Amino acid sequence: MSIVTLLPFIVLIGAMFLMTRSAKKKQQQAVEMRNQMQPGTGVRTIGGMYATVKEVGDDTVLLEVAPGVHAVYAKNAIGAVLDDDEYNRIVHGDGDLKTDTPVVPDDASSLTVDDAAADDDVAKIDLGKKDAADEPETAPEAEGAKADDKRDGDTDAK
Repeated sequence: MSIVTLLPFIVLIGAMFLMTRSAKKKQQQAVEMRNQMQPGTGVRTIGGMYATVKEVGDDTVLLEVAPGVHAVYAKNAIGAVLDDDEYNRIVHGDGDLKTDTPVVPDDASSLTVDDAAADDDVAKIDLGKKDAADEPETAPEAEGAKADDKRDGDTDAK
């Protein structure tokens, strides 16, 4: 066999070796990160919940998710161990958190406008509907004649 036919196999084996090595390295970093956990450390779970470590076991961690609320998690469920500054900034809102987006109110009261102000600001759109005031008035005699014809049992068909 020639080297040209073996070259794709060699490249494939080398790529698999590098991917496996990279995955092992990431896994080792995650284990080291989880070993850094100590009581009082702020963490983020893989589900995105922020909590404070209360106790660390061999395979489990006791987390305080709210004051007085404790939950037991697997160590593998810890996605990140946070330093104190970052944890306090995220959980307690410490630091300068600036946003350019408008704040949405909790109720819908600010989303509605006063009817009197709305009439002045909103242009009316003609939808082709006619009001009773827009229709021409018919002579009362003609309406009475039509009503009399229908009462007699006459039909309009000829």
